[in-house]
Amino acid sequence: MDLYEFMDEHEEHAIAKWAKNLGVSTSGYYNWKHEREKRRIKESDMRKKVIHYFKNEGKGAYGAERICGCMRRDGHSASFGVVKRIMEQEGLKSSHCIRRQRSLTDSKDARSNEFKNLTLNMDIDTPFQVLSSDISYIRTSEGFDYLCQVQDVATNIVLSCRQSSKMDADLVMETIKAAKQKWDLPEGTIFHSDRGSQYTAKKVMERVSRYGMRQSFSRVGKPGDNAWSESFFSNFKKENIHGQPLKKREDSRQSNFEYIEAFYNRRRAQKRLGYLSPIDYLNSWQSRRTSVVA
Repeated sequence: MDLYEFMDEHEEHAIAKWAKNLGVSTSGYYNWKHEREKRRIKESDMRKKVIHYFKNEGKGAYGAERICGCMRRDGHSASFGVVKRIMEQEGLKSSHCIRRQRSLTDSKDARSNEFKNLTLNMDIDTPFQVLSSDISYIRTSEGFDYLCQVQDVATNIVLSCRQSSKMDADLVMETIKAAKQKWDLPEGTIFHSDRGSQYTAKKVMERVSRYGMRQSFSRVGKPGDNAWSESFFSNFKKENIHGQPLKKREDSRQSNFEYIEAFYNRRRAQKRLGYLSPIDYLNSWQSRRTSVVA
C-alpha cells in the first residue's frame, strides 16, 4: 500500500504526525490527495460519457472502438483500454454478435454472361456513383416479411426501403421507384445487386434502364461482390432485430423504417465515414465540393 494511501485510511494520528513518523512531507500527502481527487473526477466524467455514447447515441449497438471514435470526433480524449474497462464494469455489451447474413436472392438460373459486374476494381468515392440493393427476411409474429433496400455505396445512406410479405420483383420495383423519387440520382448511376430472379426480372431491368441507371450484378458464387448490402443487413439485424420480441407485420415495418431513417441514416456513427452518420457525411462531402468549386 502506498504510504499516502496508508495515511489517508488511518486517522488515529494527525497527518503531520504520520508524515514525521513515516519520513514523508505533509505537502506531498496533500498534493497526492488533490491529484487523486482530480483522477476520480476525470474517471467519473469519462464513465458518464461512455454510458451516454453507448445508451443514447449508439442505442446499445456501439462497442469500445466506435465509442472511442465518436468521442474523439467530438473533441474528447479517449483511450480504448479505459473505455473497454468502463464498459465491462458497467455491463455494457454491444448488440453485435457473430452471425452472418444469408442472402435470399441468389438465383442459380441467372448464370448468363450478360449479367456483368460493373463495379470490379472501381474506386467508389462519389455519392450516387454506385447503389447497392438486396433483400433479407424479417421474422414477425404473423410470419415472414421481406425487406428490400437501396443504399448509396459512397455514403452508406439507405436511399429507400420497402417491406412486404412477398419477396418478388414488385418489391424491388417499389424500392427503386422510392429511391428515384426521393433522391436526385444522376444519369449513369450503377445499380448493383446479386443475380436473384427479383433483380433479373424483365420489368425490373427495364425500369432501371428507364431511370438512366446501368445495372450491375455480382458474379456467380461471389456474395462478396455485394458486400455493401451484406454489411448493412448484418448490422441492421444485430442492432434492431436480434434479441427483440417478434412484432406484428405493421409494427415491424414501422420499427424498421424508424431505425433506418431516424437512426441509421442520421445518427449512427460509422468508422469508414470518420465516425459521422451517413447524412452528415454527405453534407460534409457536398460542403467540401462547394468550397473547391468556389
